[in-house]
Amino acid sequence: MTVYAPSLAPIRHDAPEEIPILDLGPFRAGEPGALEALGTQLRHALEDVGFYFIVNHGVPAPLIDDTFEAARRFHDQPEAAKLALRINEHNIGYLPFKSSVTRHSKLNANNKPNLVEAFFVKRELPPGHPDLTSGAPFRAPNRWPDVAGFRDTTIAYCAALEQLGTSLLPLYAIALGVAPDWFADAFAEPMYTLRLAHYPPHDVVEENEFGLAPHSDTSFMTLLAQNDIPGLSIRLPNGRWLDAPGLPGSFLVNGGDLLRRWTNDRFLATPHRVINRSGRDRYAIPFFMDCSYDWRMTCVPTCQGPDNPPRYEPIIYPDYMTWFRNQNYAAAVRGGDAATHG
Repeated sequence: MTVYAPSLAPIRHDAPEEIPILDLGPFRAGEPGALEALGTQLRHALEDVGFYFIVNHGVPAPLIDDTFEAARRFHDQPEAAKLALRINEHNIGYLPFKSSVTRHSKLNANNKPNLVEAFFVKRELPPGHPDLTSGAPFRAPNRWPDVAGFRDTTIAYCAALEQLGTSLLPLYAIALGVAPDWFADAFAEPMYTLRLAHYPPHDVVEENEFGLAPHSDTSFMTLLAQNDIPGLSIRLPNGRWLDAPGLPGSFLVNGGDLLRRWTNDRFLATPHRVINRSGRDRYAIPFFMDCSYDWRMTCVPTCQGPDNPPRYEPIIYPDYMTWFRNQNYAAAVRGGDAATHG
């Protein structure tokens, strides 16, 4: 097996606080050495911080703005219209306010219901797709609201973010010392979820109450478009909580538990939380991207050795997500009170 080592290009240290900034401009322009340089920076970001910004990413600003507006317009609907699309067992649809409890977190064992409502969209599959007819978990039809332009906007945004996420895969490969195309087959048709979240203002927050409780994402990669309402905080590896600084026009990217497992704990799944004390409504549009549905995630070869055997059994996306759904959204799917159901 050929092992590709990242170059020794210097790591940038001009990021706000401890979060590195990766400039994709030279890489997207095909400049020599850009892939290797970014791979080195990404390795630092995911081994030492767990989050990084990307700039010059190529996603049109109007599309990002339109998606934030789609989130606002969806959540401005009457509650009855939203509840008609209540989240189902495939994690598709509307998650009502205070109907989820973060139970998979190791930081807060007794969290109260999250002060957030959200709408979940997955890949739009064509009619008659085999996964639709077979009832495959997490491959069901989307539940579209009667909001003008909503479907077209969110599908376009998902396509743009899928393209962006896929373009980053060679950087992950270089960072891990494998061939640039090492992840290509695994992401032939990546799974993804767009979460359109609304955090109403809550200036008075009770103890152990959050907009979104401390947690790590499930994903391989989460891409979060920046907005002008603060609220996100990141728990750095040294245990300090950092309020995520805003960087206009950027995406904030982080790894999740599936990336951590795949890399044998080499890459971080850094915990984070949301508390909206801004006095204004806060919207967020995180895009969670994973490998193809049936791809078996087996420990990356450069992340194991005689003194570092694989810590986790190989796993596929639907098996992991079934566990996650049952931990966090089971009560919401049943239509019950998440505070009183396990």
